[in-house]
Amino acid sequence: MQSAKQNKDTGVVLGFVEEADAWQLRSSQFPSKVGGRPAWLSQSDLPALSDLTCPKCQLPTAFLLQVYAPITSHESSFHRTLFIFCCKTPTCHSRNDWQSFKVFRSQLSRKNDFYSYDPPLDEKTDEDSIDTQLKSGIKLCRVCGCPGQKACSRCHAVTYCSKEHQVIDWKDNHKKECGKPSTTCASPFLFPEFELVTEPEEIEEKEECKEECNGTGDLEDDRENITNNDLQENDLEDMALHESQDSKVVQRFKKRVSAEPHQVLRYERGGSPLWVSCEHKPSEESIPRCPCGAKRIFEFQVMPQLLIDLKVDSTEASIDWGTLVIYTCADNCDHGNKYVPEFIWKQDFSMDQQPV
Repeated sequence: MQSAKQNKDTGVVLGFVEEADAWQLRSSQFPSKVGGRPAWLSQSDLPALSDLTCPKCQLPTAFLLQVYAPITSHESSFHRTLFIFCCKTPTCHSRNDWQSFKVFRSQLSRKNDFYSYDPPLDEKTDEDSIDTQLKSGIKLCRVCGCPGQKACSRCHAVTYCSKEHQVIDWKDNHKKECGKPSTTCASPFLFPEFELVTEPEEIEEKEECKEECNGTGDLEDDRENITNNDLQENDLEDMALHESQDSKVVQRFKKRVSAEPHQVLRYERGGSPLWVSCEHKPSEESIPRCPCGAKRIFEFQVMPQLLIDLKVDSTEASIDWGTLVIYTCADNCDHGNKYVPEFIWKQDFSMDQQPV
């Protein structure tokens, strides 16, 4: 008699995008979300414009997503959110180059200066207004929702983070309404906005396949049929072996996500990423330590499906990634209300192993 197949919880939490009312994505609801304006956790000590500028094109980056990930075992991180920003200039996104992305961690104790000690009420609020100023008094850019101190010289009613965003808004909307009551209008600069909902990953319980790559990115020694002398004499065999190994990694990636193909995020703090290639995986030395001295550990990764949901997937020059892997301080160090930079690693699919 055959036993029924059982599902096994892998310890990974999957993220998916869903439509949501605007009020559900406000800071007071502690959301996980994609696109739109950031729902800032700490209402003070926001990242400066220089921290949010792409080092390549020198233009402001756009908010990509945020993940609410409290660590309740630490008093200082009862509330905790990770934010990712991304340059929207297509030519800044070269292969396996993470420099056009920014990651910040914000965390607060349960008793703080900005939110109630009790859980937020799950009730509708005024969803048509745009936050132009935080409770701390920090003014926000009308376009991107980041700190903005440059006011419109005519009406002085709206502020911007940069001249570039003031020009975008003037052409798109503000030229028609300058001096009049502002209307709600999402800027074309922003990514489409969704709620990020989660559920545990489950797979059929069976013997797990052996990993093709180890945690540092080196190929395992699976070369029984090829001796060192053979490799020295024939580089083609080495190339063929590498292609075979990389193909196995891609197939493993596809197989793992096939049960939930619409996943845009995989969360497992202290776990291991699901790589899309054997190439360009970080060594332990290439992941910088936190300024506090602690090492950084894997926390979550962003999947390529999100490119489709954001409508930026293109065969032309565009924002692109195989996966974005986020590493955060293992000690979850406390910096009060400040936003702490963390580390992101970008891995692309091999040129000959693009997903179907």
